[in-house]
Amino acid sequence: MQISPSILSADFANLESELQRIANADWAHVDVMDGHFVPNLTLGLPVVEALARVSPIPLDCHLMIEDPDRWAPQYAEAGGSSVTFHIEAAHDPRALARNLRGLGARAGMAIKPGTAFAPYEDLLPDLDMVLVMTVEPGFGGQSFMADQMPKVAQVREAVRRHGGEIWVQVDGGVSAKTIEECAAAGADVFVAGSAVYGAQDAAAAVEELRTLATAHAC
Repeated sequence: MQISPSILSADFANLESELQRIANADWAHVDVMDGHFVPNLTLGLPVVEALARVSPIPLDCHLMIEDPDRWAPQYAEAGGSSVTFHIEAAHDPRALARNLRGLGARAGMAIKPGTAFAPYEDLLPDLDMVLVMTVEPGFGGQSFMADQMPKVAQVREAVRRHGGEIWVQVDGGVSAKTIEECAAAGADVFVAGSAVYGAQDAAAAVEELRTLATAHAC
């Protein structure tokens, strides 16, 4: 069970110290939005490069951008240890995933709530992670979509059939109230923004989430 706090909920004016607050987490989740694929704009390559230099934990880059075939490899080169692209935006997802792996990053595929997983199951051998969005991508602080849990279970079952170490990540509205449901459905990597950074003790929030997820692991 891995916890990946989203710095989208952090204080952007003090990102180095905000990363230190979650040093006991497994990943730092970096939401990259371009204002085109999603209607919000966050940060890009120069910031990721800077974060990689100071982060005590590896960067989990979630690219909510157009043309990831062009841009995603640059995030691997910038220091992203895991780089996730949206299947809805990729032109050649298999080649992109292989390219990311070739650059030494874990390759992740994200799917929106309205996107079915089944048409992309054949990509699993080239992936290290599938991210099932439990909110619509583009903004933090949205309500958890419990109706995505059957999709999480579907991905977990497909991973079992295919074998290999492929993680199932959930992102959106994950908190102490919802993480048990996610873990029971088959998720093993959990992105949490306000549930961690909104807590007075972010490190304690990370530990609580990990404990809850472990107790309800599928």
